[in-house]
Amino acid sequence: MMLHRAVLILAGLALAMAVTLPHAASAADALDNVLLLDLKDGRVTILLRPDLAPKHVERVKQLTREGFYDGIVFHRVIPGFMAQTGDPTGTGTGGSQYPDLPAEFSNSATFERGTIGAARSNDPNSANSQFFIDFAPAPFLNGKYTIWGQVVDGMNAVDKIKPGEPPRNPDKIVKMQVASDADEASKQAATAILKAQQ
Repeated sequence: MMLHRAVLILAGLALAMAVTLPHAASAADALDNVLLLDLKDGRVTILLRPDLAPKHVERVKQLTREGFYDGIVFHRVIPGFMAQTGDPTGTGTGGSQYPDLPAEFSNSATFERGTIGAARSNDPNSANSQFFIDFAPAPFLNGKYTIWGQVVDGMNAVDKIKPGEPPRNPDKIVKMQVASDADEASKQAATAILKAQQ
């Protein structure tokens, strides 16, 4: 009787794990495509778009996990247009130690308020680590710059980034992290934001 009961309990646990593990895995997968960008005026939650730009998303996550973006300034901030960052030199000419990326332009997504694009030179295949966040729709960028993310929460903090080209005493990225790597409270908050978007 005890053996039978133990078998039933184990079978029940196995069934529960089979039901809950895929959900847990999908939640973790979802958070692996979310960035948490901390600015002086608050946290910005960014949904990554590997469906549009897999190479760019992979690079941004790699650099984020290396701590590359922490402390980097917003060197070019144009009110009504965008805020640009991601250059360790703060001049707009720098990048990471990794090779430049090929363009991943899309016709299925457009530059709207909160869209994140890969900054580049005149060469379409010159994006590296720099990116910009649009303050407003920018249709003239459509199909000409790679879109790799979208702000889904915290644009009010983006709106407060100090303007200038370059700004005097520019604002910095306090910290940037992949949500799946964050503390439990941050994961829960990011999950709630994602659910609200559905």
